[in-house]
Amino acid sequence: MISKKIQLVLFCLVIATGFSFKEKSTAITNKHISTSYVNAATAIYENLDLASLGLSKKAYEWALAGYERLKSGGQIMQEHILSVVDFSLPSNQKRLFVIDVLKGELLFHTYVSHGKNSGKLMAKKFSNKASSFQSSIGFYTTGEPYQGKHGLSLRLIGKEKGINDKALQRGIVIHGADYAEEGIAARQGYLGRSLGCPAVPQSIHRELIATIQNGSCFFIYAPILGYSKRSKFI
Repeated sequence: MISKKIQLVLFCLVIATGFSFKEKSTAITNKHISTSYVNAATAIYENLDLASLGLSKKAYEWALAGYERLKSGGQIMQEHILSVVDFSLPSNQKRLFVIDVLKGELLFHTYVSHGKNSGKLMAKKFSNKASSFQSSIGFYTTGEPYQGKHGLSLRLIGKEKGINDKALQRGIVIHGADYAEEGIAARQGYLGRSLGCPAVPQSIHRELIATIQNGSCFFIYAPILGYSKRSKFI
């Protein structure tokens, strides 16, 4: 039996070197990920106690599968950063997780809004269409920060055709918002909603953007029927 500490070291080495095995994973669906990789990834999930923080195991596994595919395809530059938004959680819970997968550290665990037409407390409806004011699920890479109407913001580049590839055209970005603060959720029972952007608390948005900008993997999960069959990343 391999200890969790050894598994964690192995996982970090796999990511750092880009090395992949030929064994098939049963827990994570990406066929290029080894059983050893999966075991090490599970160790991070357990060591960080992500289950107790509310992160769905499926969301985490799918995020890792897509992250590995993006990395092996040369589509991410910030290989140590993996961000997961878990929309199986209500907006009055912290549902954005930013993980340093090389160090096995949870860098951010914070609130994040969904689009106003996706739902009130829970995000239930998703769209890739302009002016839908709904969130889009799936895998993104982060772009460059810029100063926009919401102040410092971060572009998101949707990687999934027909699912989120209109993100740039729709202006779907990460930005800070007063309505995404914990006090709002406590007062009214749910966060304020955006026009489709994953808005984060104004109090931490600068630090968060600086951490995940310029080519990291950003995954928005929701328990939507049919997504796993449509996605090329899981």
